[in-house]
Amino acid sequence: AKKVFNDFGGMVFSTDPDFKFESEANDEQETLPSNQQKLNIRLETKQRGGKKATLINNFKGSSADLEQLAKKIKAHCGTGGSVVDGEILVQGDVRKKVMEFLQKAGYKTNNPI
Repeated sequence: AKKVFNDFGGMVFSTDPDFKFESEANDEQETLPSNQQKLNIRLETKQRGGKKATLINNFKGSSADLEQLAKKIKAHCGTGGSVVDGEILVQGDVRKKVMEFLQKAGYKTNNPI
């Protein structure tokens, strides 16, 4: 994991009197309309103790919109899940339900693997 010691990215002190700290720009990208996005759906069991999880990635948009989409998908499938590193993780093998939900919402999807 990346360690950040303070809000300045680890910068503690500068002897340069003209130094101005430039923070990273955390600009959220604008969410594309659903008909312009192609989401990938895949099943994964790695590092999950043999349990299956459905992953959805390639969402282009803000993290708030991603969280909202994840909440709708989880409610539709009746399962738990989370958003991790820009991917929606839904517990269980619910690839068909997720694909049907996303296509009804106007998203383009791949054939789930």
